[in-house]
Amino acid sequence: VIPVPKPKPAPAKTAKDNTQKRPSSDLAKTAPSPDLGQGNSKFLLPVQGSILSDFGPTSGGLHNDGINIAAPRGTPIQATADGTIAYAGDGLPGFGNLILIRHSDGWTSAYAHADSMKVKRGDEVKRGETIGQVGASGSVDEPQLHFELRKHDRAVDPKPLLGT
Repeated sequence: VIPVPKPKPAPAKTAKDNTQKRPSSDLAKTAPSPDLGQGNSKFLLPVQGSILSDFGPTSGGLHNDGINIAAPRGTPIQATADGTIAYAGDGLPGFGNLILIRHSDGWTSAYAHADSMKVKRGDEVKRGETIGQVGASGSVDEPQLHFELRKHDRAVDPKPLLGT
C-alpha cells in the first residue's frame, strides 16, 4: 500500500518496497506500446519496456501492488491520465523518487524509482505529459519504473486497464 505521505514525513514508520524481481524467464514478457491505439483504454502505459515483475503474489509470500517495467535510465515517464500531482518526493523508504497522481473517479497512479521528477505537488498534468525520468532510486539496483493503479486506495492490476 502506498499511502500519500505528508510533505515532511516523520521517520517513524517504514514502508516495504513491494517491487520484488521475478526470475529472468519472465523478462521476455514485453509491456505494450505507450500508444495503445484503443479509444476505450482509460490509462496510458507510462513507459515502454520489459516486465520485470507482474502484479500479484511474488516469491517469499510478498505481493506486488503494481508492475515493474525495465527501461533505460533517463527514459521519460508519462502521466497515465489527466490529474493532479498528490505527491512528488522521496519520503517513503524503498520507493525512491515517487510521484502520485490523483485522477477522476477515485483513481490514483503511482510511479516509483524515478531518477528525476519534473513535477511538484499541486501541478495539473495531462495524459502523456512527461512527469519524470526512469531511474534506480530506492531499493532497486537497475533502472525501472514501478507503476501502480489504485481505485479508492485499493491496488488494481494495471495491465487489463492498459489494453493488455
